Amino acid sequence: MLRETFLSLTVTESPLEVAERTASMLEEQCAEALRQRKVFNLAVSGGKTPVPLFQLLSSPAWRRRIDWEKTVLYWVDERCVGPDHPDSNYRVVREELLAHVPITRFYRMKGEEEPVRAAEAYERLLLDNFALPPGEIPCFDCILLGVGDDGHVGSLFPHSCVLNEKQRLVADQYIHHLKSSRITMTFPLLNSSRCCIVMAVGKEKHHVLSTALNLMEEPALPAQMLRPTSGRLCWIIDEAAYTGR
Repeated sequence: MLRETFLSLTVTESPLEVAERTASMLEEQCAEALRQRKVFNLAVSGGKTPVPLFQLLSSPAWRRRIDWEKTVLYWVDERCVGPDHPDSNYRVVREELLAHVPITRFYRMKGEEEPVRAAEAYERLLLDNFALPPGEIPCFDCILLGVGDDGHVGSLFPHSCVLNEKQRLVADQYIHHLKSSRITMTFPLLNSSRCCIVMAVGKEKHHVLSTALNLMEEPALPAQMLRPTSGRLCWIIDEAAYTGR
């Protein structure tokens, strides 16, 4: 089977411009999805990096530029905490975005439940919502990710036991160095998307980028394993992340 990954890199001057460029790309992806399929399936991840983007999308200037009523929102990963916990990825999106835009269809990962059952339930939900024949993998129109200082994406960390998962689309795992349980989409699902957008800001991300952006070598970091089989991989970073200054 032919496997092609189309990689683009955009370098902006500031974190705000990263948010602006990402918002424009989301607007483009939404419009294309609605033209072709009448629905925009979007998945978002946690962390601090996307917060300025969520705030921008919920601003008066941007609030109507995404057709939220035809958008279906999912989560890439979640910490195993309740939805009101300060560490909850859902809580951040709820406060910064959902409370301000007219979106009615969103499906959070239930981090308060037992991790194995929560991961299995989310995978079943995805398969039901996308209404696919057995064996087929849901294809998101866009998946929004950040990247950690260690090269992790979603909750797929270096040396994780689920990095090479082939069967499960959503997995539970315990992150030993963080002493934290997580639920996360796996690479078979991430790499089936039509577009993966990875945002990175700050000079502390510079040291991982030269490795993470190299798709010609065998993966040394989880971020290198982002290789959409027939989609676009778009890195949007600021000058500090690019130069390390």
